[in-house]
Amino acid sequence: MSETASMSETAAMGATPAARAAAEDGSLLNVLLGGGDPAASSGYEQHPPRMGFFTDTSVCIGCKACEVACKEWNHVPEDGLDWSGHSHDNSGGLGADTWRHVAFVEQRASVGTHEVNFQREDGEFRWLMASDVCKHCTHAACLDVCPTGAIFRTEFGTVVVQEDVCNGCGYCVPACPYGVLDKREDDGRIFKCTLCYDRIGVGQEPACAKACPTDSIQFGELEELRERAAGRVEQLQRAGVVQARLYGHDPHDGVGGDGAFFLLLDEPEVYGLPPDPVVTTRELPAMWRNVALAASALLAGAAAAFAPRRR
Repeated sequence: MSETASMSETAAMGATPAARAAAEDGSLLNVLLGGGDPAASSGYEQHPPRMGFFTDTSVCIGCKACEVACKEWNHVPEDGLDWSGHSHDNSGGLGADTWRHVAFVEQRASVGTHEVNFQREDGEFRWLMASDVCKHCTHAACLDVCPTGAIFRTEFGTVVVQEDVCNGCGYCVPACPYGVLDKREDDGRIFKCTLCYDRIGVGQEPACAKACPTDSIQFGELEELRERAAGRVEQLQRAGVVQARLYGHDPHDGVGGDGAFFLLLDEPEVYGLPPDPVVTTRELPAMWRNVALAASALLAGAAAAFAPRRR
């Protein structure tokens, strides 16, 4: 039995009957009710604070320690390490075999008086580096569309794929607005970041955050991380880095806010992130309403057609 599966069983044992009943559609319940507490909306009456990641890209040095630590702890297979020739990036992007991906973006630009990452001597170039990961959305479309219950919401508000339950249907792959989920071709199942559910369940921080030498990846209670991130943005802007902004922190955005959010130094598209992500299942309630209305009208018409007529 896998570590993820055993931890999911532990979560199920500690959850209320409502949590177990909502395990397959907790995220859809979030969409319907607009809840900001995904664990509570999934039926956990008493649960720990929501946990997550804050990634401060302004101090990322591109060392890839997070990628290595993630692979080692989670037994993620080697994924080719193919050099693209366009940058120092050798993993390309997130996938079934890359749960953490460090992006390298070289720009002919300076950032005021603040020196970010590695700069050339003439000061006209800068590297933007960022460690990307699954966002563990408040409204997780992958969870909504999973037909087997393989994807579930944990008591920490994170989203985990149970590899021993996944049947490889792949519905979750196009459902993710960030393009995170991916099928392992030689295996047939879906894999992604679990936010080290097995580690945080026993009070440890995720492997990637533990290995990060600059504290670019910070793990903790989500609300506290949001406050810390707002202070960091203010600090950078006072230092002249006016491009500093937060991405994925807003509980009122199209996915209800992310459990893993970022401080960026340019537009999201520069880092390969969608500028305005929206949960792809947001129209499901309206769709089901329309289906119910259409079915009611059809039944009413059939009843009228077969009703006995008076002579």
